[in-house]
Amino acid sequence: MDEQELQDLIRTFSNPEKRLLRTLADIERAPPDQLRKSGGFKSLTEVMSAGSWLRMKGLVQIDEEPVVYVSLKKKQLASKELPERRALKLLKKARGQMSMGEMRDSGKLSGQEVSIAFGWLKRKGWADIRKEGGTTLLTMTDKGKEAISRPGADEAFIARLGKEDEVLASEVEPKVIKDLKSRKEIIKEREMTLREFSLTPAGLEVSKSKLPIKEEVASLTPQMLHSGKWEKAEFRRYDVQTFAPTVHPGKLHPLGRLIQSIREIFFSLGFSEIEGDYIQSSFWNMDALFIPQDHPAREIQDTFYMSEPSMIDLPDDKVDLIKGVHENGGGTGSIGWGYQWKRDVAEKAMLRTHTTVNTIRYLAENPESPLKVFGVGRVFRHEAIDSTHLPEFHQIEGIAMEEGASLQMLIGLLKEFYKLMGFPNIRIRPSYFPYTEPSLEVDAEFRGKWLELGGAGIFRPEVTEPLGVKHPVMAWGLGLERLAMVTMGIKDIRSLYLSDVDWLKKTPL
Repeated sequence: MDEQELQDLIRTFSNPEKRLLRTLADIERAPPDQLRKSGGFKSLTEVMSAGSWLRMKGLVQIDEEPVVYVSLKKKQLASKELPERRALKLLKKARGQMSMGEMRDSGKLSGQEVSIAFGWLKRKGWADIRKEGGTTLLTMTDKGKEAISRPGADEAFIARLGKEDEVLASEVEPKVIKDLKSRKEIIKEREMTLREFSLTPAGLEVSKSKLPIKEEVASLTPQMLHSGKWEKAEFRRYDVQTFAPTVHPGKLHPLGRLIQSIREIFFSLGFSEIEGDYIQSSFWNMDALFIPQDHPAREIQDTFYMSEPSMIDLPDDKVDLIKGVHENGGGTGSIGWGYQWKRDVAEKAMLRTHTTVNTIRYLAENPESPLKVFGVGRVFRHEAIDSTHLPEFHQIEGIAMEEGASLQMLIGLLKEFYKLMGFPNIRIRPSYFPYTEPSLEVDAEFRGKWLELGGAGIFRPEVTEPLGVKHPVMAWGLGLERLAMVTMGIKDIRSLYLSDVDWLKKTPL
């Protein structure tokens, strides 16, 4: 490079970078810790930071080598003989042969250690094992006799670890490490990366130039402006094209952000938000929605019933009305379900299975006024956990009541809602739900495919009339997790609730 290019490059150096270039020019090649001491750096972090910047500029080379250090899990293991060594001494004392029972009765090894000793004596070739009349016998071999007077390679290594804190695994025979690791409770390993810094040819050329180290100012302060010191200060240069790491700021969980977006859409359409308790009576969760008491959804296989409280008091002013609707249709014009309704079944306490229970209770308290309300909340069902099902999930519920409300109005409202959700193309299919008539399913086009997103309909008279509601009620709902899976491209619903920090960081706002 010419002189002008060299000077322009030098102007980009921070003081630590200059100091590192100077130090490497003197000692040529060194690990970070040696550079810290020789260059007068404040910390290893300062060395590594300067080295990383110089490597990006092509001036420094950093060679890395992964290494493994081995140490004892407990230092006292160095003074304790291995089970097979103690067993070998017992064999010598017994003139080269003894049974497993005799070894266990000797008191020198525990029952577990006897089994370990037998295995390693055989593995090391120190003894032969045979069965004789139902007795397990151990006989010392010639190799075992030789081992009496000298430690094995593994024993020698354990003794060395008793004197040294750590030993490089590369300095030890791999079989010794493998055997000791198989014992699980003797050694432990620590992996690390050894680094060495050296100058590249370009770095060597730059290091021969003058690299003055001056006090640098990283940022301008009001005090410097007031005192006038800024005029003589040496400001650090910044290269706006230099690589910078990606910053991951704190943000809401993707599900939390999706809920917030849905709430804002409902608010923009003039809806008010309502909430309700997780624990409800079967009366409000099932009976008030014209779900018969023998419906499969009420079985314990589908519903979480409570043991404390096990029963919840019912609203006396509504019980007879709901009972009549179930048994004979009451005054709704329906014939009902034609069975004997039971109060004790309706009193059972349960974890709510849908958020529709919130809207029904709200309608019972506000039966006359035109209204538009919504809710987003957790619901609970006795589901087997798999890639598309959870026992605890969220539902999004919305209702609108006004005089003259109709199916056409509901479809128009759905189209506007899903358009704001990011699904401009939707289609309607007829469907069935116990508490709406007519009922329909909503499909939305997403990335060229039609996806089922939710259900909707007009509440049946059997639902609204016992509550004193005078006008038709339009209702719809969808599952939050399913919507999240579709929009985020997730195939397994469980991944939404895993603590995967990397996924949370990378999920766009």
